[in-house]
Amino acid sequence: MNPDMNLLDDKQDDALSGCPAETELAGRSSMCEGCPGQALCQQQSGVDPDQEFIDIRMNAILHKIIVVSGKGGVGKSTLAASLALALAQQKKRVGILDVDICGPSISQLMSVQGQKVINTQWGWKPLQSKHGKIKVMSVASLLDQAESAVVWRGPRKTQLIKQFLKNTFWGKLDYLIIDTPPGTSDEHLTVLKVLKNTRPDGAVIVTTPQTVAMDTIRKEIDFCNKMKLPILGLVENMSGFVCPCCQEITHVFSGNGLESLAKESKLTVLEKIPLDQALVRCCEDGESIFDRYPDSSVLNPLERLAQRFLQLPNR
Repeated sequence: MNPDMNLLDDKQDDALSGCPAETELAGRSSMCEGCPGQALCQQQSGVDPDQEFIDIRMNAILHKIIVVSGKGGVGKSTLAASLALALAQQKKRVGILDVDICGPSISQLMSVQGQKVINTQWGWKPLQSKHGKIKVMSVASLLDQAESAVVWRGPRKTQLIKQFLKNTFWGKLDYLIIDTPPGTSDEHLTVLKVLKNTRPDGAVIVTTPQTVAMDTIRKEIDFCNKMKLPILGLVENMSGFVCPCCQEITHVFSGNGLESLAKESKLTVLEKIPLDQALVRCCEDGESIFDRYPDSSVLNPLERLAQRFLQLPNR
């Protein structure tokens, strides 16, 4: 192995372990020199005049769950939307916030595309899905055209996420599901910083069964630990393919490392969700699988997953 690469890894680990991002020295410490996030930290450091109002909004929400993944393509947004639907089936008041600024998909999944956000005297009125009256907020609803690319730098993304949390009239909710982009980036740092005072319940890490996905999950676990974000558990998505004819589940992906990773990291595998063509159709059409395919094999795993979160202690 290249010794220079080892040296680089050591320097990165040292920098992250002593990162002053959550202190008054954020962006101003000597160790911040050369960091690509220095300007963002300088902007966010100090007393945020919006924080008090954000805290008021967020304290009205009982549980805040952040859905993350180490890489794209694992069905993270599908899982977030399905979890919201499963909780709504239990008569819970649910909201879902899409902070994937450059690749929003929650509007499609929750069938609110075409609806526009209305600014009222109480704040932005969230869109309402026809499925369980779930409240939805996404950048997709702020664009003039659905095909418009969002080409923004970090500070502008940060400001929009703060507006979502400060200006949206969420009201009293039992659960707010926050769908984040893949990886660990500005969006994640902003959400964690802004929600710090209201103590989010933690993160749900979504992955697929392939061994190659395990390396990215380790990075996501490391990020959560460094940011002191509790990890509620792991969800294996696309855990086998459901035959549309006989409903037999075939494990088409190689690798069975999730249990080993969970044991190694002392985490819980919350649920394994198979890949069902019925769920794919519902995602494409913005329909609820609970209503359209009540006999689908994914319903039981989704209901069990929802039961896990119904047992969360009040924070």
